[in-house]
Amino acid sequence: MSIVHLWTFIIEKLYDHPLKMPATRRNPTKIAGPTARGAQSRLSFGSHSKITKPSVPTHGKKKDLLEVITRTPTPECAPIIKVNEVVQEQAKAEVTNLHKTKEEEDAAKVSDAQVIEYWKSVEDERKAPRVHQQDLSIHEKILRHFDISSQYGPCIGIARMKRWKRANGLGLRPPIQVLAVLLQEEAKQNMKTEVAIVDELIS
Repeated sequence: MSIVHLWTFIIEKLYDHPLKMPATRRNPTKIAGPTARGAQSRLSFGSHSKITKPSVPTHGKKKDLLEVITRTPTPECAPIIKVNEVVQEQAKAEVTNLHKTKEEEDAAKVSDAQVIEYWKSVEDERKAPRVHQQDLSIHEKILRHFDISSQYGPCIGIARMKRWKRANGLGLRPPIQVLAVLLQEEAKQNMKTEVAIVDELIS
């Protein structure tokens, strides 16, 4: 008899009841059964759990969209107005003004010799002669020079006569010879001379 069984026999005799041995504790990891409370269940990604969106027919939506597009009125294009036309209208408004200013009266007294002398003084200030102007008249050369003279204000979108009067009203003292040339061309009904060379290039 082993020592363990001997002690068990002695204790049973002393307490007069059989001694129960503690049950062997099983490993909880080996217990098969439902998942313990609070534990996360395993997710299944099988074909039976696939979620699909309900198919909506798009034919009706496309049809409605096409109807909206076809019913939308096409905006009418605004008529294109050239800068030359606007400038010539400004020039006509200046011509119809019968009231002559003192500057216009003085410009009417300027002779052709004075105009030529003025242009010669302008050319003398240059260090090199102008190019590509051999076929232009003195009047056209004077007016183009007036166009690029920025000290008298911008020349785009405004008649030359109106620009001269504006500069004169601002005290910029534009050349009286330029006004004389404009009045002479106006007397010839040549309204094209009212359009600046820059407006001709961008039109």
